[in-house]
Amino acid sequence: MKTRVSIQGYEGSFHQMAARQYFGNNVEVIPCATFREVVKIASNKKESNGGVMAIENSIAGSILPNYTLLQKGSLKIAGEIYLPIKQHLLVNPGVQLADIKEVHSHPMAIQQC
Repeated sequence: MKTRVSIQGYEGSFHQMAARQYFGNNVEVIPCATFREVVKIASNKKESNGGVMAIENSIAGSILPNYTLLQKGSLKIAGEIYLPIKQHLLVNPGVQLADIKEVHSHPMAIQQC
């Protein structure tokens, strides 16, 4: 039977990469919009075998809201993955770095740059 885990994010996200690194390429990920949803689905044995969720970041530090979610629930940490994070700035053809005046991203992603 295929391992099913909830993750925050979608196809190609860092959480999906971590799930594949830990469980192998055949893992089935259940994409979630929020970490709260990750915990909710991971806690339901009928929906998943667990979840993959970041709780530490070597650059930005502890992700305290995720620790709180774990403390309030019944899930236990079963393993750990160290995943190098590399952010990329994507631009349209012809755009130069000097042309960029503002960057919008998730706050954690900005902290990692």
